[in-house]
Amino acid sequence: MAVVYSTAQEAVAHIKSGDRIWCHSMAATPYKMLEALAKHVVDLENVELLQLHLEHAEAVCQPHLQGHLRNRCYFVSHSTRKLVNTGQADYVPIFLSEIPKLFRSGRQPIDVALIQVSPPDNHGNCSLGVSVEATLAACGVAKIIIAQINPNMPRTHGDAMIPLKSIDYAVEIDSEIPNFEPTEPSEVFGKIGGHVASLIRDGDCLQMGIGGIPDAVLLNLSGHQHLGVHTEMFSSGVPPLIESGVIDNSRKVVHRGKVVTGFVQGSKALYDFVDDNPEVAFLDIEYVNNPAVIRKNPQVVSINSAIQIDLTGQVCADSIGDKVYSGFGGQVDFVTGSQLSEGGRSIIALPSTALSGQCSRIVPYLSQGAGVVTSRAQVDYVVTEYGVAYLHGLSLSERRERLIAIAHPGFRDELEHMARA
Repeated sequence: MAVVYSTAQEAVAHIKSGDRIWCHSMAATPYKMLEALAKHVVDLENVELLQLHLEHAEAVCQPHLQGHLRNRCYFVSHSTRKLVNTGQADYVPIFLSEIPKLFRSGRQPIDVALIQVSPPDNHGNCSLGVSVEATLAACGVAKIIIAQINPNMPRTHGDAMIPLKSIDYAVEIDSEIPNFEPTEPSEVFGKIGGHVASLIRDGDCLQMGIGGIPDAVLLNLSGHQHLGVHTEMFSSGVPPLIESGVIDNSRKVVHRGKVVTGFVQGSKALYDFVDDNPEVAFLDIEYVNNPAVIRKNPQVVSINSAIQIDLTGQVCADSIGDKVYSGFGGQVDFVTGSQLSEGGRSIIALPSTALSGQCSRIVPYLSQGAGVVTSRAQVDYVVTEYGVAYLHGLSLSERRERLIAIAHPGFRDELEHMARA
């Protein structure tokens, strides 16, 4: 049974020099525990904090912690981006589905799992709440588990259960789950959302992420029927489509009738929707993002974004030149799974320009140092506000023609000239 302390400082005092800590990520980031950890590690050396995207994690990203704590990022967030790009933190490029395998194989040892959970139910079971992702695997291999028990954490179904007796040290802290209220899509995102929605057929099973483009796509799906969701994450645009009957998961083969996800991030209304909702299954990300599982559902459509696409169709989604911006996430997992699915297809959607229109995101060559996340052989559709380019099975010259046609008009002549050169 967990030893329950009165302060976070007492709970994290069990962390030692050289420990490798997995931190519960996304909206489940135990940021109050991280604040306590930042104070504790100044007396330690060589503590490593493993993580996906973290929210409110500034406390563990301060310069004075160098030599005491080092962030190891499987996905880079705003708080760790500068550290990664100045060599003060590490970025690991890896498919999201592979991270639990790293832990379970022992190739990446974990000493401590630092998590945030709901209060225990009558049977003594807490919940990982809004984010299962790789944290379930980390809890399975960690030598000790330290938890923030938070009454605001929703109790979710699927793989989210963790018995209180499996937790070694805990502290009860009432803190807000980071929430992000949806906003009206910009004109550009609205056009992209309309183009992507035109590619969605009744009965499709969707994977989408967070941000303006996925939200705009969802707003354009009200006329569809029998859609399903099997995705690494979803946000606030999904519940209204479930409540209206557009998403009913009736055509799925795997987990028919249920939304499958690894985590959610969005509004308070979203967190209320998933709380104690058996219609939503939060599952281990090694399973959710496994292309062999994804392909079992028919008509899987992966909807992902990019930072740059070159004229051959190569997709850069984790860096701006040689500066790391985010991570691989589950893009390749779902692009692969969707293309293996019967009637499935992959969509890469992005605005045509960046930096307030100063540069084109469709480029002759990826910027020097930029990494390829999705290969040119894996892209079916590319969508910008100017239209849709279908690339699968096309030659390099045909791809160039179609991609230039959906580039911003102000850059098309330059792209044509570069393509001829």
